[in-house]
Amino acid sequence: MKSWQIVRLVAGTFILVSLALGIPGSPVFVSMWWLAFTAFVGVNLLQSGLTKWCLMEVIVRKLGAPVGS
Repeated sequence: MKSWQIVRLVAGTFILVSLALGIPGSPVFVSMWWLAFTAFVGVNLLQSGLTKWCLMEVIVRKLGAPVGS
């Protein structure tokens, strides 16, 4: 997998898990504060789309993932 694919996979997983933990109707509900994490991930996605820089992608590349186009 390319680095950008891993970043999208991780972001999507973070969003789905934090929604499951933050929505009161969920069977794995913990606290509504998990929705703040969902917002944090969304803001980071927005920032990376505007600036074309993503800290998660830098980390994934340092861990050895190939750069994708």
